[in-house]
Amino acid sequence: MASTENYATGRRKTSAARVFLRPGTGLITVNRREFANYFPTEAMRTQVKRPFSITETGEQFDVLATVAGGGINGQAGAVRLGIARALVDFNADYRRALKKDGLLTSDSRVKERKKYGMAGARKRFQFSKR
Repeated sequence: MASTENYATGRRKTSAARVFLRPGTGLITVNRREFANYFPTEAMRTQVKRPFSITETGEQFDVLATVAGGGINGQAGAVRLGIARALVDFNADYRRALKKDGLLTSDSRVKERKKYGMAGARKRFQFSKR
């Protein structure tokens, strides 16, 4: 708890988020855009704010996040992981609650690559006996 700013990185699928946590009033900025404008659905906004609701610190911090790569869902997951890691960096006592809810675990699921001789990652072309 030495510095006034806490930094953490979050990743999900092919998205990477750099999250800066500063003492403030609960303002969240993503890629220099307003939080509500960047994440269009309420489900995504709730997902990003989850670490704050668990630790009950929603109005204590301002979040400045820069996200690159992937789609909007992956970016929301990346920002969530970054916020959770930054909160633990701020106060190690939050670790137990966040870990219990699975917010400190990086979701390693990514798209499987397409294999040669196949229509996709696992789908095969139609079999013809003759």
